[in-house]
Amino acid sequence: MPEGLLLFLAGPGNNGGDAMVAATRLHQAGRKVQVWLTADPARMPADAARAWQEATTAGVPMQAMPATAEWPDGMMAIVDGLLGIGLNRAAGDSMAAWIGRLAAAPAPVFALDIPSGLFADTGAGDPAVHACRTLTFLGAKPGLLTLDGRDCAGIIDIAPLGLAYPPAEVPRAWVNGPALFRHALPARAHATNKGSFGSLAIIGGNTGMTGAPLLGARAAQFLGAGKVHVGFLAQSAPAIDPVHPELMLHPIADVAAGAMSALVIGPGMGTDDNARKALAQLLEDAGRATTPPSLVVDADALNLLAADDGLAAALSASALPRVITPHPLEAARLLASTVAAVQRDRLAAAEALAARWQAVVVLKGSGSVIAAPGISASTINPTGSAALASAGTGDVLAGMAGALLAQGMPLLPAAQAAVWIHGRAADVLVAQGAGPAGLTASELLIPARAILNALLRGQAQ
Repeated sequence: MPEGLLLFLAGPGNNGGDAMVAATRLHQAGRKVQVWLTADPARMPADAARAWQEATTAGVPMQAMPATAEWPDGMMAIVDGLLGIGLNRAAGDSMAAWIGRLAAAPAPVFALDIPSGLFADTGAGDPAVHACRTLTFLGAKPGLLTLDGRDCAGIIDIAPLGLAYPPAEVPRAWVNGPALFRHALPARAHATNKGSFGSLAIIGGNTGMTGAPLLGARAAQFLGAGKVHVGFLAQSAPAIDPVHPELMLHPIADVAAGAMSALVIGPGMGTDDNARKALAQLLEDAGRATTPPSLVVDADALNLLAADDGLAAALSASALPRVITPHPLEAARLLASTVAAVQRDRLAAAEALAARWQAVVVLKGSGSVIAAPGISASTINPTGSAALASAGTGDVLAGMAGALLAQGMPLLPAAQAAVWIHGRAADVLVAQGAGPAGLTASELLIPARAILNALLRGQAQ
């Protein structure tokens, strides 16, 4: 916390009480503080009223102030204690006015528990405070990590306040990280060969879109798949990848889907009748295999499934293990819903998709959500940034997930690992100055390989 005057804004509930407790402790430690009350202390809940009484007794400078008040001279930071995690509707009237004032405040804003106006369960909030740092209590809230949460919360610190870990109750969600998937990563014994790490085919690449499956295939190679094939729909597809001639390129008809360990279907596939027929044939061929391949269903394959009841029924009737990787618009189509509804509660949308499609789901976006059927606590991914808002990064993610599935990882940890590594690779590049603006999908491959190998060595990243 910067030296100088610290201004605490205390709202009408227990979040305001937290602000008064913090101000009292800092005042007793010799810091210069002020508390501006935005509510009548006589109407506060019991805990907040007790905090107000303790602050008054300790001599903390406090006064009721309107949202139009001039900021005090010498103010070095503002602590947001206006609204807490109990918010269940958009901030209105005076609270919205305070949030608007904080948007243009002349000092950095720090939030207690959650930025005011942000919904703790969903990350929705308009208006909401944009803090540079948030100190949240007991544990991370889902809303801090997804949708608008990461923009609003800034750097997140957790004060466990003596809470036992792991908690006795099942959490609403887990924060994604190596602890969730490291046990399932494909080990590399010395006496192995390329056949030990699976065969993967990336299927797509209709006319004008042959780069999409190539990106996925290159990513799969960098994440350790033993053999990587590309099946193109386009008649004019390349016969060789001059950048990575290790890849095996074919017309889609020449790909033996049933002989693969895993398939990634959809990058650049298109949604014309040829694409629909190709998807139907792939599902049939894969379903007849003695050992059915795991699927990553991405991009246009998701749009085909959403638009064609016959294809959807064929996938549902199959025993093919699958990961689906929709962005919010694709998710809305798969749920016969709207983007607004999906984004309003991303956890609920991902879980509905997992149940509807009997698949592990990666709902992409800020704080990607990974859900699986029958599992109550989904996963929210903390890595990545706006650097990934670039064409082709989704194809790279699909290829990474396919590579891990081809190497024998179970569906859920493979999805968790792919999403975390993908985002972490972007974070590494941004830290090196290659982003967030202008980062390209191809640049993710080398740092992603380094991250996977560090994980395999048991090193945390």
